[in-house]
Amino acid sequence: MRAIILAAGQGTRLAPYTNDRPKCLVELAGQPMLSRQLAVLSRLGVDDIVLVGGYRSDQLAGFGHKVTLNHDFATTNMVHSLFCAREALDGTDDVLIAYSDIVYEPRVLEALLAAPGGVSVAVNTEWQALWQVRMDDPLADAESLILGPDGRLLEIGQKVSHYSKIQGQYMGLINVAAAEAPKLAQVHDDMAGLPRYTGAAHGNMYLTDFLQRLSDLDWPIFGVKIAGGWLEVDSVEDLATYHGLAERGELDAYCKLA
Repeated sequence: MRAIILAAGQGTRLAPYTNDRPKCLVELAGQPMLSRQLAVLSRLGVDDIVLVGGYRSDQLAGFGHKVTLNHDFATTNMVHSLFCAREALDGTDDVLIAYSDIVYEPRVLEALLAAPGGVSVAVNTEWQALWQVRMDDPLADAESLILGPDGRLLEIGQKVSHYSKIQGQYMGLINVAAAEAPKLAQVHDDMAGLPRYTGAAHGNMYLTDFLQRLSDLDWPIFGVKIAGGWLEVDSVEDLATYHGLAERGELDAYCKLA
């Protein structure tokens, strides 16, 4: 099993914590988020890891894993970072694609890695409870995620006005079978010819855009429903919320940090 962790972003919404470090090295409850994720990966035997760096990438060198650079990190997004590491998608092993601004319990990764199918996406079914402590209006930030009766991903990443289009929230974790991994690059490259993704838009697409494209092309992409055990850190407000919950002994209700 191989992992690609997308750690190129600056995380401007986490300033001033990111003034001198990449977003993934901001501490949550006393440890950098990246350290927490690497510990879970190691516990489950995932040691072949590629870190895609950009902003302050020199600080990633001390973790003992290969660092690949997104030199255009200031003007591109997650998908561009992913394909800076396209050599890791060579079909020799299954690949976990992970955001770097998340923390999660081992059971989350265990469930994702146990799922059959070509591409599996972790889906938090208890997202609403977490969003309610993070923000006043969960719908203002939540995105659509709809699965078919067989669990196949039908829609993801669209702005919504009603909870009926949200069966969960994408957790920033994707498991790609070795046989499917080499095909991802061709889909990505072909998207440059679509009107929506010409020019700068191609470099700025989100992973949810890419997942939606795979779904539209009838790829075998399935959602793995997981009840909580996960946090994302998007902003200073998120960090303050989680620290407050930890101080009151309430954070375990959302995610148990080791």
